Amino acid sequence: MNQASKTPSDLLIKSRQIIDSFLDVLWMERGLSENTLAAYRSDLNKFSLWLQQRQTELIKTKKEDVLAYLALDENNTARTAARRLSSLRRLFEYLLSEDQIKQNPVSNVDAPRLGRSLPKSLTESEVEALLGAPDTEDVLGIRDKCMLELLYATGLRVSELVGLGVQQLNLRQGVVRVTGKGNKERLVPLGEEATQWLEQYLSSARNDILKNTMSDALFPSRRGKAMTRQTFWHMIKRYAVIAGVNKTLSPHVLRHAFATHLINHGADLRVVQMLLGHSDISTTQIYTHVARERLKDLHGKHHPRG
Repeated sequence: MNQASKTPSDLLIKSRQIIDSFLDVLWMERGLSENTLAAYRSDLNKFSLWLQQRQTELIKTKKEDVLAYLALDENNTARTAARRLSSLRRLFEYLLSEDQIKQNPVSNVDAPRLGRSLPKSLTESEVEALLGAPDTEDVLGIRDKCMLELLYATGLRVSELVGLGVQQLNLRQGVVRVTGKGNKERLVPLGEEATQWLEQYLSSARNDILKNTMSDALFPSRRGKAMTRQTFWHMIKRYAVIAGVNKTLSPHVLRHAFATHLINHGADLRVVQMLLGHSDISTTQIYTHVARERLKDLHGKHHPRG
C-alpha cells in the first residue's frame, strides 16, 4: 500500500469535520458522557468511511445510501442496526437544523424491531449473598446494608432510593412515601427486615456519618450530600464481587429481583404494578416472562423428561 492510499481523501476529512462539530454540540448542549460520545463517533466514522469508498459526500447522503449501509452486514443484530440508525438520525437532524442539508435522508427509515429483552435478575440465594456482603461493624457498612435491604424490600428505582429524605419514612406504619416518574407519589411497605435495619441505621450510624453536618438526605455522604446513582452503582458492583455473584448486573438488579420474586411467590400482577410505580401494566408483565423462563429452566433441570 503506497503512502497516498493511507491519506484520508478530502471527502473523508470534510465528513470528519462535520462529525466533530456535531459531537461538540452534543457535548455542550446535551452533556452526554464520554462513553456515549465515543459510541456516536465510532458509528459515524464507520459510515463516513463507507461513504468515501462510494465517493459520496456526507451532506449528499440519500435514503438509499442509509438502507444499503444498514443492510451491509447481515450478522449485525437488530439492536446494533437500531443504534447505528439512531446515530445517523441525530446527525442528520443536526445538519438539517444547521441548513447544511435540505432533507433528512433518515426521516422515513424505520428502526428494526427489537425483541423484548428480559431484565437480568438474581436468584433468592444470590440476593441473600449480596445483602450479606456489607460489613455491619462499620457505620458505612450499616448504611450500605440498609440501602440494599430497603431496595430489595421495596423495589424502588435507584434514583428514588438515593433521592429519599428522612421525612419520607414512616417507620411506625412501616411504609415509605416515594415520588416516582411524573411526580406521582406512592406508598410502599417496608417489611420487617428493612424496618429493623432502618431503625438501627437512624439510631446511630447516620449521625456518625454526618457528625455535625446537617442533611435531609436519608442516605448522605460524610459531606451531607445525597449519594449519587453512580456511587450506588459502584457500591453494588463491589458487593457483588464480595458476595461471589458472577453476573453482569444492572443498577436496577434488586428492583428486578423484587418484582420477579414476588411473582414467583404468587403476587398479583396489579399489586406488583402499583408497588413498582408502573403507569402501564404491560411494563410489569415482562416479569411474568422472567418467572416463566425460570420455571422452564427448573423443569429442564429436574424433570425426568426435561
